[in-house]
Amino acid sequence: MARPDKAAAVAELTDQFRSSNAAVLTEYRGLTVAQLKTLRRSLGENAQYAVVKNTLTKIAANEAGINTLDDLFAGPTAVAFITGDPVESAKGLRDFAKDNPNLIIKGGVLDGKALSADEIKKLADLESREVLLSKLAGAFKGKQTQAAQLFQALPSKFVRTAEALRAKREEQGGAGTPAPAEAAE
Repeated sequence: MARPDKAAAVAELTDQFRSSNAAVLTEYRGLTVAQLKTLRRSLGENAQYAVVKNTLTKIAANEAGINTLDDLFAGPTAVAFITGDPVESAKGLRDFAKDNPNLIIKGGVLDGKALSADEIKKLADLESREVLLSKLAGAFKGKQTQAAQLFQALPSKFVRTAEALRAKREEQGGAGTPAPAEAAE
């Protein structure tokens, strides 16, 4: 009777690993149910935090093609399955771990690549995807504005130079001799 239940649990975990952009493994020993509820809220809408059995989760990760996490399945383990912006969830984990030292970030995986606990903390230090995209758009807009100003400056400078030459020729042509200020140059 336990066999089909375990197979269903492995299948569900496998689907979660496959559908997630990232997964972060944590040790939650010593956290209360209220603290776990707070942690789930701090991760954001695009993350699901689940307490898991190590052996079943290890099998599910291997079936999903993730075999870099095998060493992390020791002790009480919970996994944050992240489907949205991994930076937001990593910040939530980092900030919660600062306030609650019982939460230990073990490591994780991002787009199929293994991440250590330190790399997850570095990921949390990044700005969110939206902020980075807006900065990139601002940089592109700034460069386009500079290019437009340059392209507008060239014809206007040419017109000013041509007008100055025309005025100088009229001045020289009308008097027949260069003006005293121009002769000194």
